[in-house]
Amino acid sequence: MSVLVVTGTDTEVGKTVVTAALAALAAARGAKVAVVKPAQTGVGPDDPGDLAVVGRLAGITDLHEGRRFPDPLSPAAAARLRGLPPLQLPQCVPLIRELAASRDLVLVEGAGGLLVRFDEEGNTIADLARWLGAPVVVTVRPDLGTLNHTALTLEALAHRGVQLAGIVLGSWPDEPDLAMRANLRDLETLAARPLAGALPAGAGRMDAPEFLLAARTGLSPVFGGIFDAGTFRVNHQKGAYRD
Repeated sequence: MSVLVVTGTDTEVGKTVVTAALAALAAARGAKVAVVKPAQTGVGPDDPGDLAVVGRLAGITDLHEGRRFPDPLSPAAAARLRGLPPLQLPQCVPLIRELAASRDLVLVEGAGGLLVRFDEEGNTIADLARWLGAPVVVTVRPDLGTLNHTALTLEALAHRGVQLAGIVLGSWPDEPDLAMRANLRDLETLAARPLAGALPAGAGRMDAPEFLLAARTGLSPVFGGIFDAGTFRVNHQKGAYRD
C-alpha cells in the first residue's frame, strides 16, 4: 500500500501517535515515507502542530501540512469562524498522488473523527480515502463508549466502499479497567479481524529510540511490527469474564 489514511473514532484518540508509529516502522525498514496533514486546527501560525510530533517521534522530515486554522474546531467550522476560505479537500488528491509516485509510503492523517467536515460541501477524510482508493487505519479509544463510536465509524467506511486496514488502540494504559479489557473481544468482532495494534499510553512523550521500540511492539506484522493480537487479548482479558 503506497497511501494509507489514518483516522479516528473521535478527537484526542491517538491518531498522531499511530501515524508516527507507522512512519517510524516504515522508515526503520529504509522506506521513503511522507506524511500529509491536509488541515490542522487549534494551533497558531508558529506553533508546532501534529506533524512536528510525527517528525520528532519518527525521525522523518518529509512532512506536508495543507491549511492551518487557530481555533480548535472542525476545519470547515474553523475557516468559517475566521472568514477564511476553507481547505478544498479534492485539491489534496494530486499532491498525495504525486508524493506516492516517488515514496514507498504516504501517510495521510485526518482531523478529528472520520466524518468531520473539511469544507462547506461536507467533504471528509472518508471521501479523500475513497478518491485515493486508500485503505484506512482507524484509531480507537479502549474505554467505555468506544464500541458505539467504533461501530459507527466502521459502518460509515463500509457504506462508502472504503477498505479498512485495521483498528489500533491509540492509548493503552498500564492498568486497564474492566471495560477496557472486556472491549477487546467486541472491538475485534466489530472489525471482523484481530486488532492491528495497541500503543502504550504516554507514547507521545517518548524519545525517538524508545518510541521505535513501542511502535514495533505495538503494531502488527502487516505494518512491520510484532504485535500479536491473540496474545494481547488473552493476557488482558484474564478476569474480565467468568469461566
